[in-house]
Amino acid sequence: MATTENIYIHNDASANSKRNIKTNIRLILFPLILCVLLVLIQSLVNNELDKPSNRCGCTCVDTGNGQCERRCGIEYSTLTQAFTCPITHPPEWPPLLQLPEQQYRAVRTDYISYGDLPDESCKRTGSCPVIMLITGNNQTIAQSVAGNMLARPSSINFSDMPYSLADYALGSETKTRNTNFLEAAFFSNRPVDYIQPQCPSNSQFSVSLELGSVAVQQDVRCVRGLHLWRNSSSEINDEIYKGYRKGNPEERINEIVAAYDFLNTNENLFNVSIWYNATYKNDTGNQPLGLTRVPRSVNLASNAYLQLLLGPSARIAFEFVKEMPKPGTKLTLDFSSLLGPLFFTWVIVQLFPVVLTALVYEKEHRLRIMMKMHGLGDGPYWMISYAYFLAISSTYMLCFVIFGSVIGLKFFTLNDYTIQFVFYFIYINLQISLAFLVADLFSNVKTATVVGYLMVFGTGLLGGFLFQFFLQDASFPKAGLIAMELFPGFSLYRGLFEFSQYAFNGAYMGTNGMEWKDLNDSNNGMKEVLIIISVEWLVVLCFAYYADQVVSSGKSPLFFLRRHQKKLSSSFRKPSLRRQGSKVFVEMEKADVVQEREKVEQLLLESSTSHSIICDNLKKIYPGKDGNPEKFAVRELSLALPSGECFGMLGPNGAGKTSFINMMIGLIKPSFGTAYVEGLDIRTDMDRIYTSMGVCPQHDLLWETLTGREHLLFYGRLKNLKGAALTQAVEESLKSVNLFHGGVADKKSGKYSGGMKRRLSVAISLIGDPKVVYMDEPSTGLDPASRNMLWNVVRRAKQDRAIILTTHSMEEAEHLCDRLGIFVDGSLQCVGNPKELKARYGGSYVFTMTTSSNHEEEVENLVRNLSPNSTKIYQISGTQKFELPKHETRISDVFQAVDNAKSRFTVQAWGLADTTLEDVFIKVARGAQAFNVLS
Repeated sequence: MATTENIYIHNDASANSKRNIKTNIRLILFPLILCVLLVLIQSLVNNELDKPSNRCGCTCVDTGNGQCERRCGIEYSTLTQAFTCPITHPPEWPPLLQLPEQQYRAVRTDYISYGDLPDESCKRTGSCPVIMLITGNNQTIAQSVAGNMLARPSSINFSDMPYSLADYALGSETKTRNTNFLEAAFFSNRPVDYIQPQCPSNSQFSVSLELGSVAVQQDVRCVRGLHLWRNSSSEINDEIYKGYRKGNPEERINEIVAAYDFLNTNENLFNVSIWYNATYKNDTGNQPLGLTRVPRSVNLASNAYLQLLLGPSARIAFEFVKEMPKPGTKLTLDFSSLLGPLFFTWVIVQLFPVVLTALVYEKEHRLRIMMKMHGLGDGPYWMISYAYFLAISSTYMLCFVIFGSVIGLKFFTLNDYTIQFVFYFIYINLQISLAFLVADLFSNVKTATVVGYLMVFGTGLLGGFLFQFFLQDASFPKAGLIAMELFPGFSLYRGLFEFSQYAFNGAYMGTNGMEWKDLNDSNNGMKEVLIIISVEWLVVLCFAYYADQVVSSGKSPLFFLRRHQKKLSSSFRKPSLRRQGSKVFVEMEKADVVQEREKVEQLLLESSTSHSIICDNLKKIYPGKDGNPEKFAVRELSLALPSGECFGMLGPNGAGKTSFINMMIGLIKPSFGTAYVEGLDIRTDMDRIYTSMGVCPQHDLLWETLTGREHLLFYGRLKNLKGAALTQAVEESLKSVNLFHGGVADKKSGKYSGGMKRRLSVAISLIGDPKVVYMDEPSTGLDPASRNMLWNVVRRAKQDRAIILTTHSMEEAEHLCDRLGIFVDGSLQCVGNPKELKARYGGSYVFTMTTSSNHEEEVENLVRNLSPNSTKIYQISGTQKFELPKHETRISDVFQAVDNAKSRFTVQAWGLADTTLEDVFIKVARGAQAFNVLS
């Protein structure tokens, strides 16, 4: 018996790979074309941005001798052109503190009840001070140092700006930028603030700053500052935690400028920890949105401690901050990073309908069940199919990343390739598993294709125009994002979005993109995405396999709880007493059918038997629909077939022959009763039965892109044939069905005629020496020569196996079948070899004579003299047919009577024929149908 554990095999997908090279190439070319399209669009955009109007500005300067010197630089540029200019000497800006906006400044509330905080009413008047919190081991020294921080200089040197302003504790509510070439505080409508314990009445003045050749006029105003004592750093932490953001990122209340813990500071030791406000750092990417204004806080504390020791004239100068110089640049746009999440989501998700339609195609055309009926188990099928789709998807993604990198897309070149590999590999595994799961919901390829591509475009559009909105909304809770990322398409979009953000920022800042260390950033969503898709991959894969076993294989939903049933010596088990309602039916059965039933009952009591097939009281009932009664397709069939016998099933259309075959090959489950094949129960052991079974279905189940030879090689491997034995078996099979010569064996089966496909299906059913073979109308569509050749094949094949064959050809049944069974309305009406049936149901001769119509009466008298119990069955224009019972008719008397009649009248033609199998079939069918109508 063939097994599937140790065979080398490729399923239809891998076998088709040679034929699907063009399709796979087109599939892989899609992302390459899209990458090229992005590069072209990016090139067009960059060419547009690189126009002279966007380049660093230039002008002609008169040198005094009548000549014009061309000079370029930021001082000759517009704001748009300034971004591309080289800045060899960046401007110097006074150091600033980051101040909270007026409505967010710390005040006394019901949950922060420190009495030294200002009342909340100051927010309505716009007079809230900025707060600095102080603590330390020595309160006296800590408060003394804090008191020196906000000391106001005696005067401002307006001729030495901005250095004179650096002596003030300057701050601004304006958000910073990611560079400091232009300090945002000096290019906004808001004044720059300087912090004092008390603000005088004339607390606002204006200063002029020189920026190259441009003068910037800036208002400076006083803001009241308070340094408040807290008993410990834990109190400061508690106050900051309760007051800051209050759980809502947009509800920033009770912000402080900074907090200082002077720890064990004394006259001989300076030790301080500083809290600072990080509200304005970016929540995306690996670069801050703005430069954090922390250095001035450190300088204020250091300077105040120095003044405590040496007096107010001592100070640590912190005159300015400035950006590093930068070269001239071109104004470019990383288009792939901006649109990457949307486009690349479409690129990757398009693999889903490809896998889905391949799986549904096998299901719709019953190719998988055909493979299963020839011995391919569920486990090997899943492993082979999964490995094939994984190989195709991996190649697809590898080409995608390599090509995108070769043509220079920052999306690929800046982000760590190992992170990309892990992300793409896990996701394509999840996508394949999801396709296996969804395939159970479809039975039509067209429907699956439409739904699959709707998911492709829907995922991209929902990700780009809905999910991304939530990603960029800092107020949206993280738990909500995780919940949305449980949908695999959004997980993919989130990962691609993170790649795009890091690539865009890296291209803009001249740094690397995403690296493994960045996954520890709380604002980086890649880590959670990798966890989600990894867990989903395993869960979906397990659930898909379970659903496949229940839906496709027809197993019980609790199949995993059933212990594996082994084949025992007592595997033929006689069922309990037959139901009472079947007694009347048994009494009406013919003797031969009753004898067959008794034979089955006896075989079921034996511990072993040479019979390959035993059907015990097998019944199939289809439930009624739309008010119609239930349909009895097979009625209590009992049948036993020994090895080496070909059993023919005859019957009109709808008699139940195909339903019986479908039960035996596992396509449908019996309603009652069971059958045993080589000692295995069809209800529970079909997986093992498949390894010793061959099937020629009523309709050819072939891959149109495979040749006849490839079909037989494939199914031969399923039957555990290898090497030379496989090659020999394939060639013999092709020769036996006349598909070997003329290059027919290497033509695609899609180009075969109907007869050639039929012959190939017969060859498939017999390859690998199966012990049981089912042939459902194998000679349909064959010409006489091919049919005769097929009969020879079947006659040779039945020597060591049991064959069940259905046919409408009486000639075929008589030539091939050792025994015949005639079915009518699902019931077995008779069983026996052709000669027995003709003797039993055809116990008469058919006498035919043609004369002129004037002598019809004389012919009737002749027949009545030969056989008093004869019956006229046909009469037209002088031609009459009669049935003559054999027991009262001698052939010699018939010849003598005809010779005497010729002397009296003209006999145009006459004949005497024995009963044919067709006559038997018609007689039995009509009798059974008449009985069913009466009953």
